[in-house]
Amino acid sequence: MDELDLHRIFETALFLIMIAAGITAIAKKVKQPYPIALVIIGTIIGLMNIPILEPLKNFITEGEIFNFVIITLFLPALLGEASLKLPFSHLKDNKEPILALAFGGTLLSFLFVGFSGYYFLDLSLPAAFVFGALMSATDPVSVLSIFKSVGVKKRLAVVIEGESLFNDGLAVVLYKISAFSLVSYLDAGWSGLGMGLWDFIRVISLGLMVGGAMGYGFSKLTKYFDDYPLEIIFSILLFYGSFLIAESIHASGVIAVVVGALIFGNYGARIGMSPTTKLNINNFWEVTALLANSLVFLMVGLEITRININDKWWLIVSAIVIVLIARSAAVYVSMLAINSFSMKWKHILNWGGLKGSLSIALVLSLPRDFQGREDLLILAFSVVLFSLVVQGLSIKPLISLLGINKKEESHSEYEQILAKLYRYENAIKGMRDAKGKFYITKTVSDELVNKYQLKMEIAIAEMDELYLKYPELKKKQMETLRKFAYYAEHEAIDKLTKDEIISSEIADAERKDITEELVKLTEGHEGES
Repeated sequence: MDELDLHRIFETALFLIMIAAGITAIAKKVKQPYPIALVIIGTIIGLMNIPILEPLKNFITEGEIFNFVIITLFLPALLGEASLKLPFSHLKDNKEPILALAFGGTLLSFLFVGFSGYYFLDLSLPAAFVFGALMSATDPVSVLSIFKSVGVKKRLAVVIEGESLFNDGLAVVLYKISAFSLVSYLDAGWSGLGMGLWDFIRVISLGLMVGGAMGYGFSKLTKYFDDYPLEIIFSILLFYGSFLIAESIHASGVIAVVVGALIFGNYGARIGMSPTTKLNINNFWEVTALLANSLVFLMVGLEITRININDKWWLIVSAIVIVLIARSAAVYVSMLAINSFSMKWKHILNWGGLKGSLSIALVLSLPRDFQGREDLLILAFSVVLFSLVVQGLSIKPLISLLGINKKEESHSEYEQILAKLYRYENAIKGMRDAKGKFYITKTVSDELVNKYQLKMEIAIAEMDELYLKYPELKKKQMETLRKFAYYAEHEAIDKLTKDEIISSEIADAERKDITEELVKLTEGHEGES
């Protein structure tokens, strides 16, 4: 590839980032899920004939480019970032629903969609089960961004994220077996069933071993360094190295990344990372994941416009119905024995099982001569578009309808008292301003000010009673105040450094102390969520 081509690729990537960043920023500003906004805008751009964007669209929507960017470039980063921040304690506390959904639910969905695709959609057996594998993978990004905006319980978010991390790995394994080995296994009869089962176990086991070994090795390595830029590089090598090594030996790269990142983010963080290092590694991958997700969903929108749905409406509608039924069966059947989850939460798990970029990247990676490839492209793209737009936009109203985001009683009482305090405080300030402006005498002003001050004292007494009634409310307020106190301390150090009152060495040491206190405060808050 010559220099001109490299220059063009860089310009294309930068222009794509600009578009994605702009859409993401607007979506976040208006408090809407940015993945859905990106898919919709990407689809609109793809459908419109905009001369300046045509080279960009043609470059991005090449199947090989899309597949490389999603699977090799972004997937390890997205999986690694999510696993890195997921505490073992959260997984342990929710292991029953996560395992039930990630394994039992994924297999149920795979089998249901596979057989339904064969009998009702007139797909060949390999194509039907490839479709089943594609529709077994879930993408929680849109749902989790909505959860944050409406205040859904942390446990529900952990289960959805945990399910997605593990079922992505399982779905990729099922996809590869269905696409490249299913026919030979069927031809071999019962021995083929054994071969298929062994292949399934081998791919997953090797992925676990590669991820476990690399996660443990890089965790041990962090003990010998207290240098967060270097340790960020370690995490990059871990995520991409475990993925590529596992794939090179025909193991599950997805499972390798998830396991390696979980070990690094928990065991490695405990034995070898300072609070400053943990904060900076998390911040680095949070920015990387936001950038990757923004580009991924914009590219999905652009890629969807390539499909030709003429005379395929019946096939598309049937596929959407089958996938929705399969997801319902996967959730409600696999979680029959999980009594700790209410039926309302199960409804959200069901409707929140969105399909995303992994499904599209996998279907694009099918060989050109694969029987039924064009139909699979149409079905996968249509289901993903329906999932992200229809389900994604309706999940928030469903949460409100079911009352899952209903605020605790303490929050409502607190907001009422807080509103009174702000009213009275601003009233007193307004009267004091008016006193000088309109020459109102002290006798008149004091009489009314005193009445408002009495109201404020009553409201403060009510707030104190509320703190006694709900101690956790006071604790949250204290945490917020402490956080802003640390920010103020950080600004004070910056000012002293700028004015050359203290040396940069002293300033760095003080900033490190402040950062470590902030990390402890954040970790303590997350641990109680």
